[in-house]
Amino acid sequence: MASSLPAAVSGGDLASSLEAIGETTPLVQHLTNTVTMNDVANLTLHWDALPVMADSPGDAGEMAAGAAALLFNTGQVPEGKVEAMHDAGSTAADRDIPIVLDPVGVGATPTRKSVAEALLEELEFSIIKGNYGEISALAGVEAEVRGVESVGEYDEIEDAAQSLADATGATVVASGVEDVVANADEAARITAGHERLSEVVGTGCMLGATLATFRGALEDPVTAAVHGTLAFGIAGERAAELDHNGPESYRTNFHDTVAGLTPETVSELDLEDRIERVA
Repeated sequence: MASSLPAAVSGGDLASSLEAIGETTPLVQHLTNTVTMNDVANLTLHWDALPVMADSPGDAGEMAAGAAALLFNTGQVPEGKVEAMHDAGSTAADRDIPIVLDPVGVGATPTRKSVAEALLEELEFSIIKGNYGEISALAGVEAEVRGVESVGEYDEIEDAAQSLADATGATVVASGVEDVVANADEAARITAGHERLSEVVGTGCMLGATLATFRGALEDPVTAAVHGTLAFGIAGERAAELDHNGPESYRTNFHDTVAGLTPETVSELDLEDRIERVA
């Protein structure tokens, strides 16, 4: 059973989660899009987990049997990949393996919405992560998603995230300028990250991979969602402090920073005021 949302997280708490990843080296299976596949695989490795990208029918279900967590990313939805998601999801359900859903582009086209809705109808997800527009669209709230980007204002995103959590039983992460983590009863805002993250294609996909990695090592989905989101944002901030000439060198810095984000480097961090309970 998932825990309540924490009122605060210490550097020691975050260090414990990173230690759990390093000690268990979870195998994280990604069924994701080809645009960001390499970044997703590398970031998973940088978190000290093992990535595998088995995403074809048959092989996906077989590989899922040995995974610690699965990530379903709907950035591309060819028929074979959707079939593979259902295949792997069936194996995960039989073996109680947690699945993270990243409903990329939901709200932009009817096809993507129907794919996500079919997955939600058939499978249970431990964490659902999307931008403000995607989470709102899945929750049945008016949203504008252009391509894969959230457009417009979402003043009631906490309510939408809680509604989706209540309907699905998942912990919901809505990513934006401030990230929102919600369950059916509570919501909190996490202040971490840097504007440079929005200038690099695929950082949303990499956040999904981060959450799947943390979930693969941690029993509690709320802890995985909060700690994974916070660690990702802190890495984004630290990457911006390093010398870089633009988005591409920042992207390299970000990968290097994640690789260097060890339990020792985060244990003494002052994370006070990073989390605000809002509902």
